[in-house]
Parts: sequence; structure tokens; C-alpha cells
Amino acid sequence: MSEVCTRNLERLVDLTREMLALADEGDRDRIDPHCGIIYGILRDGAYRLRKMAEEEVSRHEQGGGGQDGG
Repeated sequence: MSEVCTRNLERLVDLTREMLALADEGDRDRIDPHCGIIYGILRDGAYRLRKMAEEEVSRHEQGGGGQDGG
């Protein structure tokens, strides 16, 4: 179970890379500041999710999964 959970978290980290790339592209191509706010929120969310997922993967690697097996 833990291997599947860790694999999903690693996929999440990959997804955050795509989110960051989209935020960069969108910010570069935007035509008004309102779009910049949206891409900023996307970028912020990606960084937060990536940090949380990487911390959880690290916990899994150290053998701590919690009561729910994840």
C-alpha cells in the first residue's frame, strides 16, 4: 500500500512541475494583470503541494506512514 501511495505522491510532484510551467507560460503570455493573479495563485499552489508531497514521500522512505497506511 505504501508503495502505491508513494508513487501517487511522486506523480503529484510531477504534476506540480507542469503547473509551474503553465504558470510561467501563462504569465508570459497574459494580456492583463487579472490573469497574472490567477497564474500567481497556480504557482503558489504548486510550490505548496510540491513541498507537502516531498515531505510525505520522505516520511514514507523513513518508514513512517501513519495509522491509515499512507
